[in-house]
Amino acid sequence: MSLPLSERPGSVVSVIVPCLNEEDTIAGVVAELLEQPVTEVIVVDNGSTDATAARAEAAGAKVVREARRGYGRACAAGVLAASREAEVLCFLDGDGSDVPAFLEAVVGPVLRGEADFVMGSRIRGRREAGSLLPQQILAAWIASHLMRLVYGARFTDMSPFRAIRPAVLGKLHMQEMTYGWNLEMQMKVAAAGLRILEIPVDHRCRRGGTSKVSGNFMAGLSASWKISTTFTRLVLSERRTRLAPGVNS
Repeated sequence: MSLPLSERPGSVVSVIVPCLNEEDTIAGVVAELLEQPVTEVIVVDNGSTDATAARAEAAGAKVVREARRGYGRACAAGVLAASREAEVLCFLDGDGSDVPAFLEAVVGPVLRGEADFVMGSRIRGRREAGSLLPQQILAAWIASHLMRLVYGARFTDMSPFRAIRPAVLGKLHMQEMTYGWNLEMQMKVAAAGLRILEIPVDHRCRRGGTSKVSGNFMAGLSASWKISTTFTRLVLSERRTRLAPGVNS
C-alpha cells in the first residue's frame, strides 16, 4: 500500500507560485501551503508594484524576482530557484483560487511513480459560483477537445494546479514564456506519451485583488489568442521534430 505524502518525511516537494500584484492574497496562500507536507514555497514576483514580495517573504516563502513580465517566465524562474533535491515540482496560482488542501492529491501520484504529470481539474471538481467565468470554461473545453483529437489525451482543463518531476519537465524544453506555458506543457506531455492523470480539485473565487486575465476583456482576448496560436504552432512543430531522447525515462 502506497504511503500518503504526509507519511513520506524524506520527500522533497517544491511549490512554485507565480505572482503579479497579489498583496491581498499571497500571505494567505503561503500560509495554507505551509500547512501541507511541502519542503519549500517559492513565490516568483513577476514585476509587482505592490507589497506582494514583502508579504510572501513575511509569510515564510522563498521570494524570487523575475522582472520580465510573462506567466511562463515566472514559472521558469521558479523552476531554476527550486531545490536541486526536489523530487516533484508543484505549480499553482497566488490569488487564492486554488485550494492547497488538494496538494497531496495532486503531488502524491507523481511522487509514488503512478503518473508522470498530474493536473488538478477545476472542471471536474467543486467550484464556487463565479470562480470560473463562461469564457474560461469554454476555452478549457475547446483546448481539451483539440488535444483529444490530435493526441488522444483526455484533459478537461488547463488548470495552473499541476505537478511534474523536474527531470521530466526539463526534457519538455518549454518555450512559451507568457500565457501559453500551461497549454504547451500539456501538449508536450501528451505528445511524449507520458502517463497523465487528472485529479478533481475544488476551486474558489480569488480572495482579493484583480484578475490579470479573466476580469479584463482585452486581456482575456489576448490570452485566448495566445492559447490558440500556441496550440496551432506546437502541433505543426511536433510534426517536424521530436522531444529530446529519453523523455519517458
